[in-house]
Amino acid sequence: MPASTEAPTRVGAASPAVSPAATPASAAVDSRLTPGGPGYRRMSFALFLAGVATFALLYSTQALLPLISGEFGVAASEASWTVAAATGGLALFVLPMSALSERFGRRTVMTASLAVAVTVGILVPFAPSLTTLVVLRAVQGAALAGLPASATAYLAEEVRPKALVTAIGLFVAGNSVGGMSGRVITGWVAQEWGWRVAVGVIGAIAVACAVAFRLLLPAPKHFVAGSLRPGVLLGTVRAHLSNPLLRRLYAIGALFMTVFGGVYTVIGYRLTEAPFSLPQGIVGSIFLVYLVGTVSASTAGRLVGRLGRRGALYAAGGTTAAGLLLSLAGSLWLVLLGLVLITGGFFAGHAVASSAVSKTATQGRAQASALYQSAYYIGSSAGSTVGALAFHAGGWGGTVGVGLLAVFGVVSITVLGTRAARAQQRLATA
Repeated sequence: MPASTEAPTRVGAASPAVSPAATPASAAVDSRLTPGGPGYRRMSFALFLAGVATFALLYSTQALLPLISGEFGVAASEASWTVAAATGGLALFVLPMSALSERFGRRTVMTASLAVAVTVGILVPFAPSLTTLVVLRAVQGAALAGLPASATAYLAEEVRPKALVTAIGLFVAGNSVGGMSGRVITGWVAQEWGWRVAVGVIGAIAVACAVAFRLLLPAPKHFVAGSLRPGVLLGTVRAHLSNPLLRRLYAIGALFMTVFGGVYTVIGYRLTEAPFSLPQGIVGSIFLVYLVGTVSASTAGRLVGRLGRRGALYAAGGTTAAGLLLSLAGSLWLVLLGLVLITGGFFAGHAVASSAVSKTATQGRAQASALYQSAYYIGSSAGSTVGALAFHAGGWGGTVGVGLLAVFGVVSITVLGTRAARAQQRLATA
């Protein structure tokens, strides 16, 4: 990939990263990107491809867990570590990577992250043991940590505020397409040639996405370099964690992903076992329901416009819960409809919460987004592990029970937010 041409403005070592769009000199003419304007389409497509590569790589083994269990002779709870290790690595490294993006630039860090992740992706098919596979997946997840927080910070700096929810929704839509295509492709390829060839194909697709991303993404115009001094970074993190709204949004992201991680880690086992007994290719095709997530994420801005942020979160949580209950049915069609509702509700909730984080944080946006992503992927790791354990102990009903508890948490936190907002309004009018 070509070397980055990013040339950030240098500020004092202790200065936080503040968008120049907020200064009086730039207030008169807002040069940030807007739908229909020059560069917006290239930017959207580039980050869409980054989202595709990220989710395709991150969850490349999820649809293949029954085959991995069979080759290595392990249970679902052990094979699920190939997913949990990747998401856990991302959760642990997203904050340090966001700090690097504050110093060296969003595009530089995103490019380097994708380069390392796709390189590891080429090695994954040759893992000789489950332990080696888990280690490689952890490294891959750590590398991918440079994408999510940097991408949302890039959008918050380069896109006008009114278009931010839509722009982040398109990035999240890329996540859904990557997650869908990765699982569908691996399902059919693995049915013919095994799981190793399947993950190799995903690695090749991710290489193509990474190259196109770097060629298409416009150079940033509003990035201001921050500091790598630990005291400055810790102060920024403390400030974000002391914000009650940000804390609620972080918890909501984690809980939504707990549902999603648990459901999609276990669903392959449920559908390949009786009474469905579906072949691997068909099970992989089940992930076409991710297209629903593509639509719900990209339209999250309109949902917020109609219902408000908290109303949109209530709607997303209710839709997810309805899908979980419906998936308990013995009919394959009802199970599929349940997955559609779970997927649509999850991606809508994720797009709303992540865009709210970017809007709420006026300084240190990369750290604010990184904390959200860390919570989000901790939820994914917890969901895949606990969901698999619950499935082992109580079947699909156990996994659904874990998901419903997480949705209850989302709704409860949103209720607290609603009460806090009403209390602020009463104080303001008193």
